[in-house]
Amino acid sequence: MSSLIVTPEAEPSAEASASIHRRVYLLLREMIESGRILPGEKLLEAQVAKSFSISRSPARSALAALCADKLVTENEGRGYLVAGGPEGCPDGRSATLDKLELTSTPQWERMYAAVERELCTRVLFGSVRITEERLAQHFNVSRTVARDVMARMHSVGALSKDRIGHWVAERVTAERIGHLFEMRRLLEPTALMHAAPFVSREKLEIMRERLEAEIARGGSDMDTAETDLHIDLLSHCPNREIVQALSRTHVLFVPTRYLADPYLSIPGELIDNAFAEHLRIIDALLANKPARAAKELQKHLDEADTRWMLRFDLVSRLEQPELPSYLSAIVS
Repeated sequence: MSSLIVTPEAEPSAEASASIHRRVYLLLREMIESGRILPGEKLLEAQVAKSFSISRSPARSALAALCADKLVTENEGRGYLVAGGPEGCPDGRSATLDKLELTSTPQWERMYAAVERELCTRVLFGSVRITEERLAQHFNVSRTVARDVMARMHSVGALSKDRIGHWVAERVTAERIGHLFEMRRLLEPTALMHAAPFVSREKLEIMRERLEAEIARGGSDMDTAETDLHIDLLSHCPNREIVQALSRTHVLFVPTRYLADPYLSIPGELIDNAFAEHLRIIDALLANKPARAAKELQKHLDEADTRWMLRFDLVSRLEQPELPSYLSAIVS
């Protein structure tokens, strides 16, 4: 029996929703900054959802992101007011939002998250081979699009070629994870100390506000917090050799994009702990105490190592799911 071909557009996933809310956020921000939406005007969740023809969830996330960036403020009662209006003014009039269409993303980008999530799960069980032709057939796209996806995954270290030229994703072992965290413990605190003088207070405050907003929403988007601290902030380190070396460890952040996945999740209280650790690091930097921030980062990395390793224990209790058509197990 032939396998069902499912395109990424068939049913919006959590990662697709995240991409949508990001694009809505960027469009609304541009409209505010260009004056198409005026200070004091009101934005409502239902209004944004209707204008962009999206569900309320990404509309809510986009508005929360604007609020975290201080472009809008929560309106007592309902909705948000665009910042910059007169002090003490009553509820503003609703902003005019014509029917808007989100720019479609490239085909490779729309299917990337689905393939990344699949690979991230599979390599916890064993090494797999990925076939370009079958990948294209599974998602009903051209082989060129499938090739673009695989090239992108190769560039971030998710795929490599074996001795005879097949694309493979190697099994993730506890030993490899331990080695990557050892590298992070050696380099990240130093990178943070070097980066601290080059990170503006405004940037740190925005990072903190995003953290607080995410915690208030229930703390399901760990990916943004990880990117803010471990990639964006550390990118200010002037020692480019350290930054380049740390890029090899970014593969550790991939599971944080899929915390709703039963194979990639960790207990909720541990996610809460991770957010609290991030806050302590940012607060130390805001207090102009980079040495304390580096110590907090060191402790955070010790805890993060333990949290990551929990996944091996969790998957050992789960039945291995059936492989999709474009993947095949490598028997050693």
